[in-house]
Amino acid sequence: MSKFRIRGRKKQKKEQLLHHAVPLRMMVPNMLTFMAAAFGISAIRYACLGRWKASVVSILIAAMFDGVDGRVARLLSATSKLGAELDSLSDFVSFGVAPAILMYLWFIPAVTQESVFYPIRGLFWGIALFYALCCGFRLARFNIMIEEGPTQPYWKHFFMGLPAPGGAGLVILPIICSFIFGDVCRSPLLGAASLLTCGVLMASRFPTISAKKIRVPRNWMMPVLLLVLFTIGMLISQFWLTLSCIGILYYLTIPIGGYCFYRLKRKAQQ
Repeated sequence: MSKFRIRGRKKQKKEQLLHHAVPLRMMVPNMLTFMAAAFGISAIRYACLGRWKASVVSILIAAMFDGVDGRVARLLSATSKLGAELDSLSDFVSFGVAPAILMYLWFIPAVTQESVFYPIRGLFWGIALFYALCCGFRLARFNIMIEEGPTQPYWKHFFMGLPAPGGAGLVILPIICSFIFGDVCRSPLLGAASLLTCGVLMASRFPTISAKKIRVPRNWMMPVLLLVLFTIGMLISQFWLTLSCIGILYYLTIPIGGYCFYRLKRKAQQ
């Protein structure tokens, strides 16, 4: 009887271990999130070394991983509260802290002793902190809105405030433009204005267009596909110029999106 009891206990322990084991597919989205965070932290390192292009590319790659991890989690039915918290922390590092440090280290050498801004050079670090904190506030509000978000139908195609990856892309737009036009874009005023504008947009409740639920009419499929192919070709041949144009166009969608939102809201309230 003792042998049967021992075997039964071993079998029971094996079943318990299998019950508490985590499938490998559940770990894939978290791995992608960690990759995004790793590239965000690497962007800070490259910025400290003055390798501006490597830092910008690292932030862009972090944005790509951030756009994939959530979709992979839903595809594999691997969503979890841990993944959501990791995603927020990764976004804060990659799209809040990294762009703020990158922008500050990029334009602060232009504030020399001969510059009129030299006596108030500490203000620029405060503006960089402001942007990073606005990003943290935006991510915290987004986590709350997952359960308590706006239910009005006119919010369906819009974000409340500028999304963190979009804010990071826009805030480093002067750096991207400098790769084409040179140091003419390396201005402390332009850098500070970019940090302030993107920080306010992220923390605000201003509606910005969300591409997640945009539907393309069937008769527009071919023109849109050709435009995508043209953009891919331009990214390969003229990467920084194409990226600058995409950033400028994204800036233009902000007032257009606000106009469309308030028009839809007015119709819904009539």
